[in-house]
Amino acid sequence: MADSREVALIVGVGEKLSASLARLFASEGMAIGLAARNTDKIADLAKETGAKTYNCDAAEPSQVETLFQEFVGDLGTPDIVVYNPSGRVRGPVVDLPPEDVRQALRITCFGGFLVGQQAARLMLEKGSGTILFTGASASVKGYANSSSFAMGKFGLRGLAQSMARELAPKNIHVGHFVIDGGIGDTTDSRSADRGEDGLLHPDEIAKSYLHVHRQHRSAWSWEVELRPWGENF
Repeated sequence: MADSREVALIVGVGEKLSASLARLFASEGMAIGLAARNTDKIADLAKETGAKTYNCDAAEPSQVETLFQEFVGDLGTPDIVVYNPSGRVRGPVVDLPPEDVRQALRITCFGGFLVGQQAARLMLEKGSGTILFTGASASVKGYANSSSFAMGKFGLRGLAQSMARELAPKNIHVGHFVIDGGIGDTTDSRSADRGEDGLLHPDEIAKSYLHVHRQHRSAWSWEVELRPWGENF
């Protein structure tokens, strides 16, 4: 009997948002794949959620291609793919090492293209699917001493918007999330300084991702902006 579970792939897995997404997706009965450059760090999460893990540098085309080949072989065509990685180099624009900036852009933006491309190819064959990209305040606001991050996140947002317009008529739901604020819960060391609800709780963010995935196509969102109620904007 064929496995009827939904299939999810999360790329760029860490201990906050990606971990919350994995736990929520697992609670929904999904079959899950977790991709990271170092899968040793997510071994416990994989065991907890029953997920398969994949070593992948999302900025390397050959590794992304291999990731999707292996994932499809293990779990099938994904119903939802989430892209979370980002890179940044802080400092005045006149002091930034060009090669460091290039690498940050490769991770934040180019990797999003590579993963989005592979996901779209599979979902077009299937006739459905959801691709979600994680942005930040820097997706819409370029801050001082954060030019490389703004470049990458502006680019990722543009990619998501273009893909949404191209793929929505083909029943592929593409969404972009502007995470406007720090991510953490009450155990985070920053929580006391920022006050009540001063951080976005990753479990609550994850619920919004699942909601967008579950939206009826008569009322799709292409972008959702999330922030703590006390965050300035």
